[in-house]
Amino acid sequence: MTTAPVFVFDPYDYATQEDPYPAYTWLRANAPLYENADQGFWALSRHADIVAAFRSEGVFSNKMGVTLDESAWGPNASAAMSFLAMDPPDQTRLRKLVSQGFTPRRVRELEPRIREITLSYLEPMMEAGSADFIADFAGRLPMDVISEMLGVAPSDRAELRRLADLLVHRDDGMRDVPPEGVEAYFAVVEYYMELLRDRRKSPREDLASALLVAEIDGDRMSESEIIAFLLLMIVAGNETTTKLLGNALFWAHRFPAQLDSALSDPARVPNWVEETLRYDGSTQLLARYLLEDVELHGRVAPAGSQLVLLVGSANRDELVFPNADQFDLDRDTTQMASFGGGRHYCLGANLARLEANVALDELVKRVGGLEVHDERAVRVHSVNVRGFASLPVTVRAR
Repeated sequence: MTTAPVFVFDPYDYATQEDPYPAYTWLRANAPLYENADQGFWALSRHADIVAAFRSEGVFSNKMGVTLDESAWGPNASAAMSFLAMDPPDQTRLRKLVSQGFTPRRVRELEPRIREITLSYLEPMMEAGSADFIADFAGRLPMDVISEMLGVAPSDRAELRRLADLLVHRDDGMRDVPPEGVEAYFAVVEYYMELLRDRRKSPREDLASALLVAEIDGDRMSESEIIAFLLLMIVAGNETTTKLLGNALFWAHRFPAQLDSALSDPARVPNWVEETLRYDGSTQLLARYLLEDVELHGRVAPAGSQLVLLVGSANRDELVFPNADQFDLDRDTTQMASFGGGRHYCLGANLARLEANVALDELVKRVGGLEVHDERAVRVHSVNVRGFASLPVTVRAR
């Protein structure tokens, strides 16, 4: 008599990163509160549990960070993750101060410039008829938008994007930030220190300058707090939107009827963006530190544990999204968990949506047909972020 192999969910495993969704399905059905004792974490996979965790107070703490990486997990996590790695009242204070500079109006006013940047990369791609959609378009647009917001010079943007890639990439078998990622972190910190020095001397109409003077009742952000937020922006504001755009193209191509629907009507673009966010979102998991025991589904994750909220699994939960493994632009996506919830609802959600909608709107207006060359696509390997490092495409103009 043989025994069935023990199921192991390992988010660092390259095979899991290539396609985590079968593992998510197994977890929801068989171990909705799962323990990986070897790696020392627990996981929640059902939509209801994850949404409840996002909205709870005083149990699922952010104070140790949001990643499984050992060196990025701990009481100093906020140095790289800003208010994302804080609990109230520190989180509330810093988020309010950041919001003084990162206003909805500032985001809305970016739309004309986002269109200009989009066309500056899209038109050469259309002329050539083929491109690497990530290297030539999706990887450049978000970095330019974030850079213009922050005040980063055009000549520095390619290097910052390279450093941002190093911050999230993990080699096969690597379960922590690699040496290259550590070096990239310090390089980015040094860059932002110099940027802030310049803005103190010569303020401009950019976010870096705005954060230096943001004030509530005499309270201002320290330099280290501003740098931590700028670090968060370069990853959360750049990498995730790049991956969102690549995922949108990849999955629409895999579901030809949905691609035809999107290309035939620009009004379908918002549905395309929202369904991509649900179906294969950039952010797959977020870690929490348990301040109390959590008892669910007949198991107890003890206080002091590291627990991950599998956002990608929540968005494929059949109890909330019927036929969840189908990419469907007509779907109701209002319950997706892609931007979190509660006090940590993503501050950049409006910007990500705006960029993706503008980029795909301009694409739809110009593309009559496209082919994604799946066999040559290369995935980014990261624990938290899901998407492509390279996505070769052929495009045909209308």
